[in-house]
Amino acid sequence: MIDYRSDNTGRAAPEILDALVRANTGTALGYGGDEWTARLQQRFSELFEAPVRVFPVATGTAANALSLAAISPSWGLVYCSESAHINTSEANAAGFFGGGLKLVPVAGNHGRISAEALRETLAAIPPGQLHRGQPAAVNLTQASDLGAVYRVDEIAAIAAIAKARGLRVQMDGARFANALARLQCSPAEMSWRAGVDILSFGATKNGGALCDAIIVFAPELADGLAVQLRRAGQVWSKMRFASAQLMAYVENGLWLRLAQASNAAAARIAAGIEGLPGLRLIAPVEANELFVEATSDVLDALERDGVQFYRRSKTLGRFVCRFDISDAETDALVTALKRHCAAPARAAE
Repeated sequence: MIDYRSDNTGRAAPEILDALVRANTGTALGYGGDEWTARLQQRFSELFEAPVRVFPVATGTAANALSLAAISPSWGLVYCSESAHINTSEANAAGFFGGGLKLVPVAGNHGRISAEALRETLAAIPPGQLHRGQPAAVNLTQASDLGAVYRVDEIAAIAAIAKARGLRVQMDGARFANALARLQCSPAEMSWRAGVDILSFGATKNGGALCDAIIVFAPELADGLAVQLRRAGQVWSKMRFASAQLMAYVENGLWLRLAQASNAAAARIAAGIEGLPGLRLIAPVEANELFVEATSDVLDALERDGVQFYRRSKTLGRFVCRFDISDAETDALVTALKRHCAAPARAAE
């Protein structure tokens, strides 16, 4: 079996498990009153080059839903890509925790929203129009749910349009590290300096164990969010173990090394299958995901080979590379695709 189902099927990084063991000594005040959580605030403020508030949470769904609830009223409209995770895969958690806020898809390519499409969408609801929901926020998924990455200037352009209408900007950074490794910019440049107000900071998909986080750049949002998190059951009792994971995740550049490994694996596969007959990548491979369009016979054959992946349709497969995937595993997928894509041609001869 070769597992390409998701980057959350793999191991936790040993460094993160070691940090949990090191934190497992003595006593510490609960609910974030411990020294690990205090150091977390300082460390992430240094990492992002600005004062931030960091809130560890159990899941990326909680991070997305509660950060959106913090920036939108219950009658608010939150603009996102049609393929955004908040729109397709989280059971409308944003609407639930946001008291009824509505997600509005905006056009774009490869899972990203277009700045011009956002401008046109907002223009259709003039200020003072009380018969419709009110524009409140924009969600950017970085990297996108089709594996593409927003460049820093693209984030800034979308944020500028949003801010001109008084909208907040939330970033779903489930694969924030993968995007950062691709762009080779600073965390600050890809977030608050480009106009992001609040960030869902992913760790679990990139070698974490049991923890993601919300990072607040706009200080006026933090206290209200803290209450939302407590109400939603997302304030860890033994918070030190969550904070210890996040500290270890960014220590000595671990998070970027892990992301670079999974990105490189995806790039290796993309290079290996380039030009294969009957096969097409429907989005650029810019992080650690590949979306492969092929005949149903080819995808069926891969499944018979024991390759595990998710099928979006009979002819579209999603392949996600983990940080701990080996060159042998990536080469096995390339070899299998070459063999199966050539099979119809041999049969025709």
